[in-house]
Amino acid sequence: MNAPAPQSLMMSGNDFRESLRRLKPKVFVDGRRIENVVDERALQPGINAIALTYDIALKPEYAPIMTAVQHTSGKRVNRLSHINTSSGDLLNKLEATRLVCQETGCAQRYLVHDALNALGQVTARIDDARGSTEHHAKFLNYLHMVQDQDLTLAVAMTDAKGDRSKKPHQQGNPDSYVHVVERNAKGIYLSGAKAIVTGAPYVHEFLVMPCRQMGQADADFAVCCAVPIDADGITIVARPAGRPGEKLEHGDALFSRKYGQSTGVVLFDRVFVPWDRVFYAGEWEHSHHLTYSYATHHRQTCIAARAGFGDLLIGAGALMCEANGFDPGKETHLRDQMVELIKITEGFYACGVAASVYGKEDPYSKTFMPDPVFANIGKLLMATQIYDMHRIAHYVSGGLIVTLPGPDEDHNPETAARLSDVLRANPEVPYDKRIEAARFIEDLTAGYQGGWYSVISLHGGGSPAAMKQEIYRNYPIGSKVELVERILERGVAVDGSPAAAPHDPERAITQNRQPGKCCDMGCSTLGQPMMVDLPAVEATLPSRRAAD
Repeated sequence: MNAPAPQSLMMSGNDFRESLRRLKPKVFVDGRRIENVVDERALQPGINAIALTYDIALKPEYAPIMTAVQHTSGKRVNRLSHINTSSGDLLNKLEATRLVCQETGCAQRYLVHDALNALGQVTARIDDARGSTEHHAKFLNYLHMVQDQDLTLAVAMTDAKGDRSKKPHQQGNPDSYVHVVERNAKGIYLSGAKAIVTGAPYVHEFLVMPCRQMGQADADFAVCCAVPIDADGITIVARPAGRPGEKLEHGDALFSRKYGQSTGVVLFDRVFVPWDRVFYAGEWEHSHHLTYSYATHHRQTCIAARAGFGDLLIGAGALMCEANGFDPGKETHLRDQMVELIKITEGFYACGVAASVYGKEDPYSKTFMPDPVFANIGKLLMATQIYDMHRIAHYVSGGLIVTLPGPDEDHNPETAARLSDVLRANPEVPYDKRIEAARFIEDLTAGYQGGWYSVISLHGGGSPAAMKQEIYRNYPIGSKVELVERILERGVAVDGSPAAAPHDPERAITQNRQPGKCCDMGCSTLGQPMMVDLPAVEATLPSRRAAD
């Protein structure tokens, strides 16, 4: 029997909170300087969401999904900081992300996984081009440190960008992009701004990455490095996470008072980064590969994240139907809507599964990459159908989710008893349980948090236009053209029999070709994913016991 793999430090959620308490970042929220993020009410829903990724990894029943053995160290680590080496790894990453997001809505930490996998690929590619091992060795040292200490990183990728019609070096204000302002024997100094940094106030470190393809004139902007969150010269200007409002005790935000996400603008003012934390600086010709690799990993992961959100809507919609006195199995119009919601959720998730099955090994780093066509199709479906998911939840729930009197009335002695009498529907479901389900759906789809989920699903990981570009760029249209040309006998062999039309590299329409996906060259051996699900809604809502 093989001995179990040694384990890196695996923190609990409370350990994570205490580790943040030891940091001293410069953070502003709602115009206020935050002295300690852990004690700040406006940030606690976001911290709770990441803390769950630590707690759930310690549960033996979820260990096959939430942990993995890192092949470069032989240690067992959290899945969300693991480097994929098989299709099975990609599938398990999907399941892990869906698992934590059906509990939290958005667990945020999965971005660490996507960035580390992409960074491993580009550092190996740089070394191959230079005939060295320096860049990838530096990455592996950092990777093992992150895994051994069980750290959470924020991906500081999207720059402020300034005038979108101009390249980084053409900007009137160079600080609209993060860039190198000085180099010396010890390291580099960075200035500029990164926007839309997920989880910015409550992580351990920032992984700074370029957000676009760079030209030679943009070399100073082509920089990738790791920076502690409380490094001198960093200022974080963030928004609250979730809805930590003033009346939480009255149940006006059943979900988002507990779980949420903060994003922040991160300002760099001559921030020093030592060379051992600089993965590249100036290698502009490799920036496109880094952004492409990260986008492919991240779009596949986003699919799983929103599938977890879909699980919440499916469960909540079914509960609301029941509370209203309907059985969707007997009401055709409700059944059709519920099936549509299931179809949407599992449809884009299936693309994530396909992207795993058809994933391929990166030749430089041996990292497994999701298939870019399926990853982008799934993300595009999710981004454009999130509004349909909200609409269906509204349809099956009825107008009560927004017309219900405010939660203060539940505690008003002059109105509460009468409301509980007339607003009860299904006699088997107490009034307060019907109202909980209604306010839960309002929180997720019709209030502040619902709008947030819509926008982040549409634009997170890139706009739909970017996904369409990648689908067209990677899809083997040329192979399909040649298929039809064979059928039309456009090419004829010497003996007069039909033959494949010769591939013309100058002919644009046939340039994009790839091996078939049912042959040895076109697919990879599928690993064995662990399929896990949680009763997401029942775990979030209070117990639906009968009223006394």
